[in-house]
Amino acid sequence: MATSAENRVFGKRRQPHVVILARGDKIRHMTVHPWMAAVAFCFVGVMAIGYLGATTYLVFRDDLIGASMARQARMQHDYEDRIAALRAQVDRVTSRQLLDQQVVEEKVEKLLEQQMALSSRHGRLDALLDRAEAAGALPASIPAPVPNEKPEISGKQASLSGGLDAIENLLGRKTASAKPESEKTSGTGTSALGYVPLTDTAADRSDRLFSQMTLSLKDIERDQIDRVQKLADGASETASQISGILQRNGIPLDRVDENASMDAIGGPYVAPRAAEAFNSSLNELDTALSRLESVRATAIRMPFANPAPGREITSRFGNRRDPFFGGLAMHAGIDFRSPVGGEIRATGAGKVVTAGPSGGYGNMVEIDHGLGFSTRFGHMSKIVVKAGDEINPGDVMGYSGNTGRSTGPHIHYEVRRNGEAVDPMQFLNAGMKLTSLID
Repeated sequence: MATSAENRVFGKRRQPHVVILARGDKIRHMTVHPWMAAVAFCFVGVMAIGYLGATTYLVFRDDLIGASMARQARMQHDYEDRIAALRAQVDRVTSRQLLDQQVVEEKVEKLLEQQMALSSRHGRLDALLDRAEAAGALPASIPAPVPNEKPEISGKQASLSGGLDAIENLLGRKTASAKPESEKTSGTGTSALGYVPLTDTAADRSDRLFSQMTLSLKDIERDQIDRVQKLADGASETASQISGILQRNGIPLDRVDENASMDAIGGPYVAPRAAEAFNSSLNELDTALSRLESVRATAIRMPFANPAPGREITSRFGNRRDPFFGGLAMHAGIDFRSPVGGEIRATGAGKVVTAGPSGGYGNMVEIDHGLGFSTRFGHMSKIVVKAGDEINPGDVMGYSGNTGRSTGPHIHYEVRRNGEAVDPMQFLNAGMKLTSLID
């Protein structure tokens, strides 16, 4: 230590290291300072660290890239799954909308068919109602179907057109047209098919609407059938009453021989077709009206009217004291007090067979009413018809007088059945009952 200490000179710096490079004749000196060594060492350290970092990155790079790609693939798959689920949901909604629209249109079609059926019945009802009105004799208490009656859907207050407007709204054919273009094209509120999607609430409302409309149409149909049935019952009842009056007065009615109608028919057997209630009711009404028209026409032909309304009867039918000889004699008719020139009216429809002087009748008119019945009017002052004329009930045939075998101006009236005189009073009494049934 003493030696080294002695070698050191106080205040002198240690000599730096010198690197000598010789190349041929050339010699170079390079002084190596401590800071240069430090820089070189640091540079080598940095390079070593960089190399190690690069090596580590290259080692773990594939794993990082693979993990990133796997994560992206998972995200893509999840996105595609969501898109597929949304597409399936859209398809289900679209299919449901199409199905709902088809169901609604089928219901509307059925309702329209019922409406058309109800409307078509009015034509058939009109003809029967005209016949019923012409035939008359229907009880006034029977309400006749109104030909122009419209089906009603909401408490029978809203018309079918109003219900169809509601259906149009449900289908979106009016709602879509009422929306602005921005809503039509934006896809919110209206589908691409042009109708409003039916939500559960809308579907419930439509079902209730259709139920109300269907029930209303059924009520109208039932009401029509009931009214037609009442008309048929009334016509049958009236026809029966008229028939009873005619039969009590010995008037034969035209009857269909059912056995004769079976003599010339045939054909292969076919199972009977189920008859619609309304058609059955119309057929029943048609049959009842046909019968009523038949008996009514017979009643109109027969002498049930009064030849001198409001006139006093002075002599009745039957045996009486003869006004000329004083003995008992048969009076074949009834006499009405009437001044000369009083109107004499026909008591039934028929054809004039005699119009002129006829023995004790004086000026006489005889009318043939068919079915063996005829009427005679005697002692007339003037005759205004001639043989062959067709006469309707109430037509004036002449005027009362005092011609023939008569003691004073009056009207002599007879009713004959198959040429034999019958009491006209029974026809007059029956005519009073028939007035309310025929007029």
